[in-house]
Amino acid sequence: MEPVPSPAGPSRAHRAADLVLRVVGGVVAVVAAAVTAALELMLSMLRVGGVLIGVSVLVTVLANVALSWFAPRAVGRRWALALPAVVWFALMVVAAGGTSEGDVLIAANNWVGLVMIFAGSVTFAVMGFRTVMNPPGPESPPPPRL
Repeated sequence: MEPVPSPAGPSRAHRAADLVLRVVGGVVAVVAAAVTAALELMLSMLRVGGVLIGVSVLVTVLANVALSWFAPRAVGRRWALALPAVVWFALMVVAAGGTSEGDVLIAANNWVGLVMIFAGSVTFAVMGFRTVMNPPGPESPPPPRL
């Protein structure tokens, strides 16, 4: 009886393509975090009949859940959840801080902006906790050999 040869690992091209796709996934997560943060900041000032409405809070929670789901799966590492979280939070800190002229994107009297920052931060914290506490799933099957 002949021994069965062990299957060869992925080729160098497959490993390189995998690395490129993971890096691109991380970049997409970071860019998406910046774009959603800008959208959320614009929506935080939305008024109907002169009254602030909280639509940006809902958009923030949904977008941050999506980013928290996407980043670790695109990069293949659980720590990748920090990529969009850090970018999003940094943009919120910059938006809440004023310029030397006194301009701010989120004013102190804008309850929607403050709730948006709180809800977005808590969303990333909860999703990060869930990601860390959940055991990693089964390994995905190896790519088909060509």
